[in-house]
Amino acid sequence: MDIPFAHDLKAAIRTIPDYPKPGIMFRDITTLLGDARAFRRAVDELVQPWAGAKIDKVAGIEARGFILGGAVAHQVSAGFVPIRKKGKLPHQTVRMAYALEYGADEMEIHVDAISKGERVLLVDDLIATGGTAEGAIKLLRQIGAEVLAACFIIDLPELGGADKLRKLGVPVRTLVAFEGH
Repeated sequence: MDIPFAHDLKAAIRTIPDYPKPGIMFRDITTLLGDARAFRRAVDELVQPWAGAKIDKVAGIEARGFILGGAVAHQVSAGFVPIRKKGKLPHQTVRMAYALEYGADEMEIHVDAISKGERVLLVDDLIATGGTAEGAIKLLRQIGAEVLAACFIIDLPELGGADKLRKLGVPVRTLVAFEGH
């Protein structure tokens, strides 16, 4: 769902053709992050629907979700929780397998990162097939979180990820959409 200023944010996102393999149009948000005005606007728009709502934690998916999630957590005065690839967290963890476009992987969260019933926003840079975000939602729910919504700067609607999350009962906030994958 493009919002009115989407063209401004789209202009701040670099597209790299044939990366990481032929036929893929990689949407690089590092250019948006490096543009103070675009970065601020993206964070403000990601949190706008929840202004004034009680949010206990923001969970960010490794790695770009850490950058965005930290900024979102600051904006809503919430704690930040990293969701990391297997083997990266030092304390006791809970693990969830998730589907990738070509294969599978596992992600982890500390068992004590979220208390039962805490209200959590999930944040990442892009939603494509939705496998990673779906795994993160299931992981958060497994440790007792109430997942309020999932927020992304970019949606690739043809790949169906946002719809997959909505079918799990999670509202999805995206700021710009790109055709293709």
